[in-house]
Amino acid sequence: MTEAIITIRIIKNFEYRTVKNLVLQNIKLDIMTIGELKKIIIEKINVTPAFKLFRNVDYDTLKIYMKAHRSKTQNLIINLDNDEWILNDENASLSSCNIENETELSFFNREAYEAYKSHPDVMKWE
Repeated sequence: MTEAIITIRIIKNFEYRTVKNLVLQNIKLDIMTIGELKKIIIEKINVTPAFKLFRNVDYDTLKIYMKAHRSKTQNLIINLDNDEWILNDENASLSSCNIENETELSFFNREAYEAYKSHPDVMKWE
C-alpha cells in the first residue's frame, strides 16, 4: 500500500490569484479514488477556520499542477498546459491517475477555469 503526502492548491479566484494550500498526509494512493479525495478536501475547507473565505466557491475539478522533482509551470496560479491532467474519472484510484508522493493538485471551479484559460493575462489586482 502506497501512502503519500499531497498538496492541494485550492483556487478561489483565478484573476485575483487567490490560492491557499492544503497539505494532506497519509493518503493511500492505491485505494483512494478521485471522488473520495474531493470529498475530503471539501470537508477540510468546510471545517478549517483558515479556509473560511474559500467556502463560497463550487469546487468541482482536480488537475495535476506538478509532480515532485519535475519542472514547474510558468503560471503561478494553475498549469494551463496539459488539460489531459484534469482528473475527470471520479472512480479512478489516485495511483491509476499517476499521482505520486508530493504531487501538487489544483482544486477549482471548472467554469471559472475555462473563462480564465481563454484570457490568462487578465489580472484584476493590478
